[in-house]
Amino acid sequence: MRRVTSSGLSCFNRFIKTLTTHLEIISNYFLSRQTSGFVEGLNSKIKVLKRRGYGFTNRKRLFQRVYIDLHGYALFG
Repeated sequence: MRRVTSSGLSCFNRFIKTLTTHLEIISNYFLSRQTSGFVEGLNSKIKVLKRRGYGFTNRKRLFQRVYIDLHGYALFG
């Protein structure tokens, strides 16, 4: 980062600012290889299910549908 900053190139300033702001989080990924990918995927599945099931009036049915989408295919496949 020092070499890029001292070179006078201004096109990397935004990247360097982001990198210095999140340096600890980025380096922790390379140390332990943990991400929030599973949680993001789960949230995405639930959002799709909510869009598909628009108009569910019974909350129990919504949670049944979430369970089937996450585990049901393994039970029946």
